[in-house]
Amino acid sequence: MLPILKIDLTNNTTEDFVIPKEWERDFLGGASLAARILYSTLTKELDPLSPESPLLFINGPLTGTNGPTTGRFVICGKSPATNLWAESNIGGFWGPELRKAGYDGLWITGKAQSPVYLWIEEGRFEVRDAARIWGKDIYITQEMVKEEIGVKGARVAVIGEAGERGILFSSICCDHGRMAGRTGMGAVMGSKNLKAVAVYGKNKFEVTEKYTQVRSEANRTLKQDNEARILHELGSSGVANYAEYLGSMPSKYYHKGSFEGVDNISGSKMTESILTGTSACQGCVIACGRVVNLGDGVKRKGPEYETVAGFGSNLLIDNLSDVVRLGEMCDKYGMDSISTSNTIGLAFHLFEMGKITLQDTGGLDLAWGSFTAARQLIHMIVRREGIGEIMSKGSLALGKAFGAEDEAVQVNGLEVAYHDPRGVSGMALSYATSPRGACHNQSDYFFVDFGHTYENIGINYFDRHAQAEKAANVARHQDWRTHFNSVIICIFANVPPETQVDLLNAQLGLNWTTEDLMKSGERAWNLKRAINNRMGLTRANDKLPKVFLEPHQEGGAAGFALDIDGMLSAYYEARGWDTQTGRPSKEKLVELGLPEIAKDLWG
Repeated sequence: MLPILKIDLTNNTTEDFVIPKEWERDFLGGASLAARILYSTLTKELDPLSPESPLLFINGPLTGTNGPTTGRFVICGKSPATNLWAESNIGGFWGPELRKAGYDGLWITGKAQSPVYLWIEEGRFEVRDAARIWGKDIYITQEMVKEEIGVKGARVAVIGEAGERGILFSSICCDHGRMAGRTGMGAVMGSKNLKAVAVYGKNKFEVTEKYTQVRSEANRTLKQDNEARILHELGSSGVANYAEYLGSMPSKYYHKGSFEGVDNISGSKMTESILTGTSACQGCVIACGRVVNLGDGVKRKGPEYETVAGFGSNLLIDNLSDVVRLGEMCDKYGMDSISTSNTIGLAFHLFEMGKITLQDTGGLDLAWGSFTAARQLIHMIVRREGIGEIMSKGSLALGKAFGAEDEAVQVNGLEVAYHDPRGVSGMALSYATSPRGACHNQSDYFFVDFGHTYENIGINYFDRHAQAEKAANVARHQDWRTHFNSVIICIFANVPPETQVDLLNAQLGLNWTTEDLMKSGERAWNLKRAINNRMGLTRANDKLPKVFLEPHQEGGAAGFALDIDGMLSAYYEARGWDTQTGRPSKEKLVELGLPEIAKDLWG
């Protein structure tokens, strides 16, 4: 990989950081390599919003090589929402453009005295005044920066007003609504007075002849894959009807097992009614992005599944146009639609319980199904106005403020995504043990519970309501997805393990097997766990929200009860973790080639 540019905004200095070869060998790139790079800096005492806090943009070893869905990059640091490990994966074109500019990462610390943006062009680095773009939305900001630098083809990563104002679930965005949404990296960027980072380069990627051959075949195969074709035709929200049928699509803030209006907000409905086109990240043959028209002639980004569920079934809103507009508001402000809709769902729930009153909301009626209430709460969150001030800190803070902490559907401060583990039980372990709080991207195990397996690497099918017996399988799947987040490949890309090994071997000169690939994922998963252990995480943190332990009364998962304690015990055994502390054992860390990490944890 290329060097990482270290940038100190306080002193306005830069230096190149050359990645040690053994780190590249053991962690490849992306979030896994970022964890190794940032390991020593991420301490329990570090304030995520302090000048010292790192913000690391980093590519994967295949970023921009036109391999299958390899146009992605990741942003890492310490989360202000959870005070734990933070990583947020993002597509678009920015990562490949950074590589063309001569770098595979930006490691940003410090704080500028006033709002600035960065301009990086083939080794040339500038800090520019951002006063006139401070306060602008993400789309306007990108266009204003491009106009000012005057270089056709430049790519810009930005924050919106949410990041500027320190909303703990603010995003970093690029291109047409590509979002690094989770863990609040936008707030970290805003705390540095950094509004945008623009990049441009002309360097060509050197790829081997063998890689070109493997890449071409992999893309042709992926384009014909059934899942890829469905994603292209229907987007990720094409799964809505099936998820609702299984009882895994949350309804009424996870308190109902079914949603009668699912047909009105599904991917099929979008395709039949408002879809006008598709969009794709760099080099992607799937093109799952949606372009929609609500009848006013304006081209808008169509919502993916999480936004459809979050602003649809979660709030009992069954109007697709309303869902589109709420998702667009989040995007323009630069806020994670999962955490935003989850926190609004909790507000609706507490209002129904009588814990939040009209006096608390300034007279706003938080009635289920109310687009008006949801829209107003989004504005209030960004402005930190009225009840929006406490909501800007997330659902856990909102629950605590109204004496209902256990009503918040979150894990370790990160709001749960929209895959109810009562419908797909493997997600219980995915949420409880994810290194960044409740997360569906560290292991989208619901796909395995749907029947998508990888038997050749030991990821087999268990009944969707199996529990402890699938714990080792979940751990294996987490290692698999950790590999995806290091390469970096989109989790929507059904690229077989053998093909991924061939791609890496051809381009990087490795001699890996599929087991080497899985071992790399396991190594990084354990490293992230060790980072969190050093920052205070214990076995007590591995738990689920109260509502998930209450069986649904209706729907496809009616009557099913989770045994999370039994699942966790089996999981720790499969992982080789200490059952008392929740730490990776010394023996496991040494086995994975992490003896220095073992020494830090165990002495």
